Amino acid sequence: MKSNDWLHGFRHSSPYINAHRGRTVVLTLPGDAIEHGNFINILHDIALLASLGVRLVVAFGARPQIQRCLDHAGVQSEFSQGLRITPERDLPKVMEAIGGLRSYLESQLSMGLVNSPMHNARIRVSSGNYVAAKPVGVLDGLDFGYTGKVRRIDTAGIEKLLELGHIVLLPPMGYSPTGDTFNLSYEDVGSQVAAALQAEKLIVFIDDPGVLEEDGSLIRELSARQASERLAAGKVTGHDAALLQAACDACIKGVRRAHIISYIQDGALLEELFTRDGSGTLVSSDHYEQLRQARVEDIGGILELVQPLEEQGILVRRSREMLETEIDQFVVAERDGTIVGCAALYHYPDEGAGELSCFAVDPAYRRSGRGDDILSMIEKMARSQGITKLFVLTTQTEHWFRERGFLPSSVQSLPGPKLASYNTKRASKVFCKPL
Repeated sequence: MKSNDWLHGFRHSSPYINAHRGRTVVLTLPGDAIEHGNFINILHDIALLASLGVRLVVAFGARPQIQRCLDHAGVQSEFSQGLRITPERDLPKVMEAIGGLRSYLESQLSMGLVNSPMHNARIRVSSGNYVAAKPVGVLDGLDFGYTGKVRRIDTAGIEKLLELGHIVLLPPMGYSPTGDTFNLSYEDVGSQVAAALQAEKLIVFIDDPGVLEEDGSLIRELSARQASERLAAGKVTGHDAALLQAACDACIKGVRRAHIISYIQDGALLEELFTRDGSGTLVSSDHYEQLRQARVEDIGGILELVQPLEEQGILVRRSREMLETEIDQFVVAERDGTIVGCAALYHYPDEGAGELSCFAVDPAYRRSGRGDDILSMIEKMARSQGITKLFVLTTQTEHWFRERGFLPSSVQSLPGPKLASYNTKRASKVFCKPL
């Protein structure tokens, strides 16, 4: 019997497709990834993202290619603090390796063979002097020569190309007003350009599935703060540390999410962007805002948030005393010390059901995805508790929930204790979502 798994997956990817259309995503590709056998699949996936209307910037590295070029010339290369020292004599070879790799990538993104995923893709690729750089200088007595770091990003120039539907290709090179060329680290370029463009996402490719625990298990999520703590504790080392630091820096500077995924795993990019669980490690910004379990000290903020909605009859009234006893069921979105969103999850274990209740978002933040983030956290909590069905009672937000997979249900479908306390005068509608 023919499997329809592809049909189920395709249908369930549509919310993610809509969410990413028109958004800017920055990809960082190491030179090792470009030489790996799975790279052709990554190219196909990049072409697919472009066809779906995702605005793409690709920052690529060239370390193995530069090393080969220098080895072939019989030149010994030195490294310090994770950076290649680039004396003036080596610069032509560095530029040769990077330029050749850029031409190769442009040619690969121009493919359109019949019976290939890139047939009729017609991708336009643009590159240029969009990264201004400055020298690293002398560190610990070592002159790094023409090794540089990002000074400024030409965001207006990149944005213009993205508006035209071009993929913007950024090599690990930068230029100065004096006409000098500098060898840059691609992770610095990717992180800085993502922050400058205020990109929706930064995708960081590594050889592992993501950030790993000491026992080799995958860490699914890290806040920028948690990631920084792991770096400070020396739990991530080598080049992986530089990549995780780049992800943290981007999030701290305004990029909402960074994803660290494998360039070896086929489909990791699509799985990370178009499925609920993803494939790698998600690093999220927590500098100004965090989504977390509620604490007793949040009660005042929750009351301030929900009272206007209670007065409008949108939410059921809750006393401070009730909130104190039920605070463990709440999650909150906090921004700069202010509660801007909240929700509660009540578990009915006998029916395997959970109730989403007291769902509120500050009006100033309702168009910024806070509600979706809170709902996602509630659903994750529900699954961890073995809840297979989430239900909500609402009088005025029916369509918001229907757009997110909740289906109309009857009052009689409510768990026994909830049915017994159902307020017929309020006449709330019931919606359910299988998990």
